[in-house]
Amino acid sequence: MGRLKEGILQVYTGNGKGKTTAALGQALRAVGHGFKVYMAQFMKSYGYGEVEAAKRLYPNLVIEQFGRTKHVNKEKPEKIDYGLAKKALLKAKKVLESGEWDIVILDEVNVALNFGLLSLDEVLELLKVKPKNVELIFTGRYAPKEVIDLAELVSEVVEIKHPYRSKGAKPRMGIEY
Repeated sequence: MGRLKEGILQVYTGNGKGKTTAALGQALRAVGHGFKVYMAQFMKSYGYGEVEAAKRLYPNLVIEQFGRTKHVNKEKPEKIDYGLAKKALLKAKKVLESGEWDIVILDEVNVALNFGLLSLDEVLELLKVKPKNVELIFTGRYAPKEVIDLAELVSEVVEIKHPYRSKGAKPRMGIEY
């Protein structure tokens, strides 16, 4: 592939809504220019509209989910949660090593790190196998300082107000998922 001369590490983090959406916006822009984008979604597996949209943009946009419908308990993750996170990380490594993709997105990888499903060392290992011309994007709350320090672009999404808290609203199809 190699449409980019030099790819960087981007990070979208913070407590506000829009981190995955920002990465998907980047993906959509890139696909519009003929780039190939791969997204691994950590800890997600159900009903997200972007997965259906990606099917319409295949083969330029591929999204794979590595999670279960049950939320991960941060205090006591189950064995399957560790296994799914490792599976996602291994797939991301293979994708990076293949040289077939222009952008690789690890959606919610920061959360997987924060929950202890992955070690920082094994995630940072991806930077060693990332081809020079591939853009790598990490999303999710709780980006560790080490990731922020290594990234060339970091955006923090800050919640000012959200209807979940102000109105007790439920997630809406097509908006939150």
